Amino acid sequence: MIVKPGKPYPLGATWDGKGVNFALFSENAAQVELCLFDNSGQNEQRIVLREETDFIWHVYLEGVLPGQYYGYRVYGPYEPEKGHRFNPHKLLIDPYAKLLSRPFRWDKSLFGYRIGDPEEDLSFDEQDSAAFVPFSVVADTSFSWGEDRRPSIPWHKTIIYEAHVKGLTQLMPYIPEELRGTYLALASEPVVNHLLGLGVTTLELLPVHQHVDESHLVEKKLTNYWGYNTLCYFAPDLRFAVQNTKLDPLAQFKTMVRSLHAAGIEVILDVVYNHTAEGNHLGPTLCFRGIDNSSYYRLVPDKPRYYMDFSGCGNSLNMRNPRVIQLIMDSLRYWVCEMHVDGFRFDLASALARELYEVDKLSTFFEVIRQDPVLSQVKMIAEPWDIGAGGYQVGNFPVGWAEWNGKYRDAVRKFWKGDLGMLPEFATRISGSSDLYEQSGRKPYASVNFVCCHDGFTLMDLVSYNQKHNEANLEDNRDGQNDNYSWNCGVEGPTEDPSILQLRLRQRKNLLSTLFLSIGVPMLLSGDEMGHSQKGNNNCYCQDNELSWISWKLTPQEEKFLQFICELIKIRKTEPVFQRRKFFHGRAIRGSEVRDIRWLDINGEPLTDESWNTGYIKSFGVYLAGDMIGDVDEQGNPVEGNSMLIFFNGSENPVSLTLPKRREDKPWTIVFDTAKDETAPEEYPGGSAYPLKERSLVLFRGFREKEKKQENLSSS
Repeated sequence: MIVKPGKPYPLGATWDGKGVNFALFSENAAQVELCLFDNSGQNEQRIVLREETDFIWHVYLEGVLPGQYYGYRVYGPYEPEKGHRFNPHKLLIDPYAKLLSRPFRWDKSLFGYRIGDPEEDLSFDEQDSAAFVPFSVVADTSFSWGEDRRPSIPWHKTIIYEAHVKGLTQLMPYIPEELRGTYLALASEPVVNHLLGLGVTTLELLPVHQHVDESHLVEKKLTNYWGYNTLCYFAPDLRFAVQNTKLDPLAQFKTMVRSLHAAGIEVILDVVYNHTAEGNHLGPTLCFRGIDNSSYYRLVPDKPRYYMDFSGCGNSLNMRNPRVIQLIMDSLRYWVCEMHVDGFRFDLASALARELYEVDKLSTFFEVIRQDPVLSQVKMIAEPWDIGAGGYQVGNFPVGWAEWNGKYRDAVRKFWKGDLGMLPEFATRISGSSDLYEQSGRKPYASVNFVCCHDGFTLMDLVSYNQKHNEANLEDNRDGQNDNYSWNCGVEGPTEDPSILQLRLRQRKNLLSTLFLSIGVPMLLSGDEMGHSQKGNNNCYCQDNELSWISWKLTPQEEKFLQFICELIKIRKTEPVFQRRKFFHGRAIRGSEVRDIRWLDINGEPLTDESWNTGYIKSFGVYLAGDMIGDVDEQGNPVEGNSMLIFFNGSENPVSLTLPKRREDKPWTIVFDTAKDETAPEEYPGGSAYPLKERSLVLFRGFREKEKKQENLSSS
């Protein structure tokens, strides 16, 4: 091995075929040591990094190969009250490590202070942590991508499927047992066929960055199953990698992406850049804290011993430091360019926008992404809230970003729950939430619509429980949201009552029908298409067991429900009126002068202002004109399709609908009725009556006329 000065860029460990360049940022360090270990984790060799350029410490080691274990020891002041926590007794993970050697193991030596000391973190611990912290590994990133291409699904045609790597595949039949719960399982034919059968376009994965299970969970023999406690922003989580195989975790992840791309399915990653696994001032020293605490973290200005916490997880990354911004941008570009992912969903994204204290949608983070030639071309989705003051920012993210629309979720749940006064809000949400996105120049697809997600009740539990039941989390049922806007249909939890079971099935159909017939980007929670239940637990973040794993043993009724969802998604994908890129006429959704969308009462007449303001109306219809979409396709041809008519009955009583008349007395053809097991494509003339049962939804199709003349509802 020959030691050379090396270069300050790129950061991390970079193999060039002859050796490895190591580069580490630390503005306040006095000295940095690179520590090399053999594959047994023994025989530590320390190399002092004597070169420092612009606060980046670097060295080049000729003869070092991929697979080399390494870490850092960083020297400097240990002065927590001044924001510095250097401790060279702690082996530190490279922030740019692309691979780790082993899972994390808790031990007292991982803390920079003496556990149990009356001075807490003001004390200093001299135990060596090398036996317990994972080693960084020099990675060989080469991979045969073949003809891999991004599916590049347009936003308005995107259908997202949110899933957990292990939860989706752990119990799936036809997958070899040794592959279940892994990246390679997601690459398998049974999973790909299920996704294609559903018709989803985009797989959104819960966190796959290397994470740490919090100590309080380990003590309870639980784990951070969801993975929202990131330790490394470049390394794939080892828990999803198959052991004892020639493919390392990097290659396994890439194999997964390549297989999904070959099927035309995008891959989006849920990423957690708002905090790290090192926690608050009493947390361990694993990486950033020991490298340069005051640079990487937001510290309380007048008490830098403590951390600003906008995530509820103990700390917040310092988005005001350009090197921290660089870390995140380098991580994102790595996953796009090297790992070929198609976009990101940012956990607690409001925390990333806090320049000083308040959320700023024009913060440095968003400005850098917008001008980046790589990142500006992939899908960016914000979870538009954090726990800090002013953190709820639905509708306030910049052009180019989509958002999880929590207002959509709440409005749809409340309407089908039977709450009064929901008509205006419900209508606004299902028509694209123009009140949130239009004025800022954004499009309807800025709204990622969802009824359920990983955080909260599953669809089955939403219609089966009034209250959360999180006892399995061992927190006395204190964790998780209390306001779920759920309704158990008359009995809390499991029941054998056939009438309640039938109502629950209908409510599930109502909720997902609303989702897939709404304007915006629909997101389906994995398992909801198959009746997955978490037994009323609305916070399964620590449940790595059958409470979270999806069962693939479906009853005949659930098989029918799955087929219903497949047909529902097919309708969305084949009817252009549900894939709008523009808001309806660019103005308010009410009024008879709007011809591309009409809101109707149960008599088939336009809703009056009095009706809109009447709090007790729960039954109404909406007409979407197939020849008034006002858009063109990629060839410049007008986008036209069939007109669609939806009637919603959220009341507890059946109603008799009067179908509006069509031009030249063309009939309506029923597509489905959620109150029926099966619906034959029967024709109904305009002006005829249709009996709609309580708490149900019916969809009619008005086939396009050959002359392609403008179709209007009768004004009579």
